[in-house]
Amino acid sequence: MGAIDEKVIDIIVDKLGVERSEATPEAVFVDDLGADSLDLVELIMAMEE
Repeated sequence: MGAIDEKVIDIIVDKLGVERSEATPEAVFVDDLGADSLDLVELIMAMEE
């Protein structure tokens, strides 16, 4: 994976509190990672930074 991919995965793991192995490109935020609407907003804000 590239540097950007790794950074995105780091953000997902941090914000959603999931295991790194769960944060795959195929994972669906709501269905697979248990994210709610607030989590999605926080993810977007973190990625914008």
